[in-house]
Amino acid sequence: VQLQASGGGLVQAGGSLRPACSASGRIFSSHVMGWFRQAPGKEREFVSAIRWGSGMTYYSDAVKGRFTISRDRAENTLYLQMNSLKPEDTAVYSCAMSNSYDQNPNTYRNWGQGTQVTVSS
Repeated sequence: VQLQASGGGLVQAGGSLRPACSASGRIFSSHVMGWFRQAPGKEREFVSAIRWGSGMTYYSDAVKGRFTISRDRAENTLYLQMNSLKPEDTAVYSCAMSNSYDQNPNTYRNWGQGTQVTVSS
């Protein structure tokens, strides 16, 4: 499965973006799809994840209440609705796949090319 993130951009603080992650192959119900971000000079950070089959969602404390993860199973696409954006949300956002839920990026694979999100103050 190849993953490709898109839909980032430049937005003012308080604004919204909705990046998407499209998959070229099949995503199984047992898979967990995650969004991660990496700011310059910082380690990759867990943002959110969703169980592909059940739709159960998980969020980091930093984005809980502002971001919403969702998926379109028919289109094999993962989304991240980002509201009330803050300058500290600025990073490259990437999607990846795992066989189980974890916030450790090392448990994920099939990393796609990320999309840049820049939030100006």
